[in-house]
Amino acid sequence: MAHWGASSRERGRGHDEGHRPITTTASLKLLKGLVLVLTGVMIVGVLVIIFLLVTRLRDTALPLPENIVLPEGQEVEAITVGQGFYAVVTKTGEILVYDRMTGAVKQTVTVGH
Repeated sequence: MAHWGASSRERGRGHDEGHRPITTTASLKLLKGLVLVLTGVMIVGVLVIIFLLVTRLRDTALPLPENIVLPEGQEVEAITVGQGFYAVVTKTGEILVYDRMTGAVKQTVTVGH
């Protein structure tokens, strides 16, 4: 049984740690290098994700096809492209359905906010 004041030999270690030099094996050096590389890659990855989120989630106006003209004072909230039509949701709560070939308004639906 070990006592508080026991030396390292009495505790069962069999050597004096204070005088023995610590050696690093090649595999331990390789592992240390891999951990450092992985840490760097993870930091760069997090920074790239933050950059992409900041640049992609900006509040920018949605691009309209060239043949669509919105009524005066309307702003786009969402655009859906279907077979033969564009559906444009405005910030005033209207859905404007445009013909895809001519750009003319085919239908207007008012949605309550």
